[in-house]
Amino acid sequence: MRSIKAIATLVLCALIVCGCFGGGASVKTTTTTVSVGQQLIDLQNAYQSGSMTQDQYQKAKKQLIQRTLDN
Repeated sequence: MRSIKAIATLVLCALIVCGCFGGGASVKTTTTTVSVGQQLIDLQNAYQSGSMTQDQYQKAKKQLIQRTLDN
């Protein structure tokens, strides 16, 4: 009788552990693509609002254009 209870306990523990680690979870990924033009507009707006310096704006703009040309 004790061995049956021990086995039942082990099986129950195994089921609980398996239930915690697998199945049922869904992962949803959303990708948003922003055009280069929109990114340039966003950079310009950030610069004009004072969120970035002229040097930061020029550097970010240059990097964006370079990434576009490399692709």
